[in-house]
Amino acid sequence: MTTKPAAAAARATVYGYPRQGRNRELKKAIEGYWKGRVTADALRSTAAELRAATWRRLAGAGVHDVPSGDFSYYDHVLDTTVMVGAIPDRHREAVAADALDGYFAMARGTQDVAPLEMTKWFDTNYHYLVPELGPDTVFAADASKQVAEFEEARALGLTARPVLVGPVTYLLLAKPAPGAPADFEPLTLLDRLLPVYAEVLADLRAAGAEWVQLDEPALVQDRTPADLNAAERTYRELGALTDRPQLLVASYFDRLGDALPVLARSPVEGLALDFTGAGAANLDALAAVGGLPGKRLVAGVVDGRNIWAADLEKSLATLGTLLGLADRVDVAASCSLLHVPLDTGLERDVEPQILRWLAFAQQKTAEIVTLAKGLAQGTAAITAELAANRAVLASRASSPITRDPAVRARAAAVTEADARRSQPYPERAAAQRAHLGLPLLPTTTIGSFPQTGELRAARADLRAGRIDDAGYEERIRAEIQEVVAFQEKTGLDVLVHGEPERNDMVQYFAERLTGYLATQHGWVQSYGTRYVRPPILAGDISRPGPMTVRWTTYAQSLTGRPVKGMLTGPVTMLAWSFVRDDQPLGDTARQVALALRDEVNDLEAAGTSVIQVDEPALRETLPLRSVDHAAYLAWATEAFRLTTAGVRPDTQIHTHMCYAEFGDIVQAIDDLDADVISLEAARSHMQVARELAAHGYPREAGPGVYDIHSPRVPGAGEAAELLRTGLKAIPAERLWVNPDCGLKTRGWPETRASLENLVAAARTVRAELSAS
Repeated sequence: MTTKPAAAAARATVYGYPRQGRNRELKKAIEGYWKGRVTADALRSTAAELRAATWRRLAGAGVHDVPSGDFSYYDHVLDTTVMVGAIPDRHREAVAADALDGYFAMARGTQDVAPLEMTKWFDTNYHYLVPELGPDTVFAADASKQVAEFEEARALGLTARPVLVGPVTYLLLAKPAPGAPADFEPLTLLDRLLPVYAEVLADLRAAGAEWVQLDEPALVQDRTPADLNAAERTYRELGALTDRPQLLVASYFDRLGDALPVLARSPVEGLALDFTGAGAANLDALAAVGGLPGKRLVAGVVDGRNIWAADLEKSLATLGTLLGLADRVDVAASCSLLHVPLDTGLERDVEPQILRWLAFAQQKTAEIVTLAKGLAQGTAAITAELAANRAVLASRASSPITRDPAVRARAAAVTEADARRSQPYPERAAAQRAHLGLPLLPTTTIGSFPQTGELRAARADLRAGRIDDAGYEERIRAEIQEVVAFQEKTGLDVLVHGEPERNDMVQYFAERLTGYLATQHGWVQSYGTRYVRPPILAGDISRPGPMTVRWTTYAQSLTGRPVKGMLTGPVTMLAWSFVRDDQPLGDTARQVALALRDEVNDLEAAGTSVIQVDEPALRETLPLRSVDHAAYLAWATEAFRLTTAGVRPDTQIHTHMCYAEFGDIVQAIDDLDADVISLEAARSHMQVARELAAHGYPREAGPGVYDIHSPRVPGAGEAAELLRTGLKAIPAERLWVNPDCGLKTRGWPETRASLENLVAAARTVRAELSAS
């Protein structure tokens, strides 16, 4: 393929970049501040150094206008809440006393004040803090962060483009504040919010900003006529402002759909569109509306959410087509690079041939710059880069790592019966009650217990050779003994072994399955200071041997109470990994499910009567457009059932989900056919219990009564009140008592107190039920 130079020189840009630093300096500084070891000034200094290093690296790579304002101590949606002055009443005193501590109080809560609710950012594993808005909300502009960071970049001699969450997306992500009418729609506050955005834009213009990016990813979802009208009005009014920078409205994660013509005819100067995956449909849609005459188009042709090297020739072909649809075409990733690790150059343990297949944020930036150069100067200017890229793609396509005939034959032989339990739920429930003998309102935890510094040190010592396998296993046995003894003393009914041997709920299994790759430095932000290293699903999946049986059976040998076997489900194994892009996701899910099925069956054979297969990512992986839901849910629910359907009727299958909106997938939850489901519910005040009841969910459920993402310890009375609320929706004989999620991120003192209060609450409510 030969591409002629573009009429107007294309430029390279990115929408956002990883925040943590090459050695997670931001995480360490923030957690040090929380513990009192780092001062506020030192934290701010570290943050400024990280921002400057990122901007210099981007500019040095050839990025024309670097993003500013995308940096955050915790979450960019929370930053927007501060920018527009939508501070919840319960946090106003803390914010007034100290802005930084008040900010973290909104994110994490305190012992006296609950934090904002947290949920997933569209269909990613990033979590944002949900704005709380009501009819009485009064907005007030505070652009100090956005202006200060823009001026920092400008002081370095760089062209910066401030990035803001757009007003429509901000309101669509919000929820009614406590005490607001249940039918209150935050979007009705648009007229109050737009003057605040106008003021922020004016402040940025006064600081010298030529362009401002307004992110509107909510517009790629199914939107009502009212939503589209709000978008039209927003950009008509903001576009009509005289004292403002040029506006670039950015969408990503999917096709823009009905919102595309709305934005195309608005008086803004530019649009940024995703042209990868489902977003590829934007190409034909853009042509259908007549393109963007007179506007700037920023084309997201490099996948910003996955880690495979781009097909540069394919991307160039898309860019060449786009040249006729806008006055100026610039090149970017499909979304912020926040969702990928920083640099493959940090990896030392990945085979060099395979490492060439990968592109993290730094490598994706280089791809973007190369594409912009090719678009501006013609393919002759990037001949060497294209040849190297072709070699990388050919190497991956022909590698024996990617295909295992035995795995493919087994997956092809699966029948519908393989994904169905042998008896219906009512018969299984009776068998399980007889077998397990659990009380009314049985208590349990989700699986993990605190990962102490001693445990992390033991793993580091093992990797470094300072202790041998026997020494490490002795430490794990001691931790399991302590966890089991604590649970027995506390009075929990169904125990767990605490997962002391596990580094991460996906990575642990990925390291024990063929077809997966692990990284040492591939950190990606999940929420706040919580970073994960998603494994890379590179080839066909199989299980060489048991992964959890040994430690689960050891824990069971220490107690007469049932101990749950704990596995991560197939959909979550995909969602929290970087998945292969050379076959349908459903095919990959079936391979993972079959590997996990072997583990489930081995656990049962070893005497495990309760097995939990966690699927917290089932909702977050739901496609953003409803027309795509049915196909996804068909293979996702089949994969779960394929994992769990091979056990006896009296073996109880649990699943767990957290930090997402579940109302629109209750039928899919039903279709999983799990015997018990535990879900996040504490921050949302048992909303999910009401949703299950409205659906007529027929199985057992444990809506959480303890928010584990906050350091505060809920009292026994608070947990009991949540239980009473849950009982209004779920009958007592089908209600479990548990935390929202695993406890690995919490400390032992708060864990002990919280679980003791949880058990006390269950006993109190159990006694109330007996008395009535």
